[in-house]
Amino acid sequence: MISTENKLPVMEAFYTLQGEGFHAGRAAYFIRLGGCDVGCVWCDVKESWDASIHPQVSIDKIVDEAKKFTGRLAVITGGEPLMYDLSDLTIALKNAGFQTNIETSGAHPMSGQWDWVCFSPKKFKEAHPSIFEQANELKVIVYNKSDFAYAEKYAKLVNPNCVLLLQPEWGKQEEMQPLIIDYIKANPQWRVSLQTHKFLNIP
Repeated sequence: MISTENKLPVMEAFYTLQGEGFHAGRAAYFIRLGGCDVGCVWCDVKESWDASIHPQVSIDKIVDEAKKFTGRLAVITGGEPLMYDLSDLTIALKNAGFQTNIETSGAHPMSGQWDWVCFSPKKFKEAHPSIFEQANELKVIVYNKSDFAYAEKYAKLVNPNCVLLLQPEWGKQEEMQPLIIDYIKANPQWRVSLQTHKFLNIP
């Protein structure tokens, strides 16, 4: 885990609607950190992978920018945000009245104080066991048929209160969505997650 020294590489930060997962539809301030060592082939933000090309921003400034907007839901994403110690950032956000949510592959040890943990494991790098008990939401991206078995592997590891979501990879939506629907009908402990922001053309 990389020490933050009160600064983090921020690729972008913006106020929008959460487009996917359990909190879809809510106003949210996204903080996208640069740096990722997972390397999903279908990643739609590959420009986030190289942390060195993104500016180091102080935690105070990150929070000050977030406070300019009405919503008080902050979503930390990436890249892979757990490459960094997020304790100071989440404490500062909470002190400013924000709910703290994270979207992570779980490939690094957990850090930070979270109100909601979205765990989205990736085949390209094994998840760290520290996330299993803390995950509020397991969101598995379905790219091919083998991903259903992959999803069940992690469903057995997360805590019993974790929300289980299957989400079609955007580029294979037409192919995978019918399979997901049939799978959930046969396995009703799962729910579907869609990238509603893409359907609505919301950044």
